[in-house]
Amino acid sequence: MSGATSPHTPLGKRVYGAMWILCQSICLSLFGIRARFAEDVPPDGGLIVLSTHQSLLDPVLLGVACERRLSSLARHSLFRIQPLGWLITQLDAVPIDRDAPGVAALKAIIARLKAGAAVVIFPEGTRTSTGRPAPLKNGFVILARRSGVPILPVAIVGAWECWPRARWFPRPGRVRLEFGRVIPADEIARLDDATLMATCAAQLDELDRRGRDALRGRSRSPRGVLRHQVRTAAQDAAEKRRAAAPIEGTT
Repeated sequence: MSGATSPHTPLGKRVYGAMWILCQSICLSLFGIRARFAEDVPPDGGLIVLSTHQSLLDPVLLGVACERRLSSLARHSLFRIQPLGWLITQLDAVPIDRDAPGVAALKAIIARLKAGAAVVIFPEGTRTSTGRPAPLKNGFVILARRSGVPILPVAIVGAWECWPRARWFPRPGRVRLEFGRVIPADEIARLDDATLMATCAAQLDELDRRGRDALRGRSRSPRGVLRHQVRTAAQDAAEKRRAAAPIEGTT
């Protein structure tokens, strides 16, 4: 099965929509999920959603919090288990063969990104064992450079307390997602690998801190609201640049 394209068939859209409503209801009732965005998520085009990894819930939490349709990675063998394989295909999962060389997995993800999908990447490589962000691996840098897409950093906070690695099943709790500033493709192209990794790590650490402050009550979204938009100086500056672009281009 190729990971190059996204199904997005009429049936796939209906299945995704139904699962989104169901999962949102569960996440709101069991985990009190809240999300805050530093700026709008790009509505189309390839996008790396670079997220900290706290629990098995993370792909669902990200999908529920983000209005844009997201693709997550899944083991290639899962697609052979029916009806699970049919379901995760409709949900835009990207098949990854862990027994194949790493280059093959990268190619599958890059193809999906170039096709215009927003793909969730967990740069730590595995779930945290402490609830805190772990050092990043450099695979996402290769993906960003070869696909030429922007990066959206996200920190998930509280999911580890709900479902740590030692538990068989999740327990109720409070979960917060902090979406950071989008790092555009042209900025990625200007940065060397070490600087790009440091920039992403710094954003994830700061977003994690903000999420923990919010859960402790130091910063709260409006009660009962899943999404909370936050204006930032970077966003205002970006909007001013976009507004000025047509004028600067005239002769």
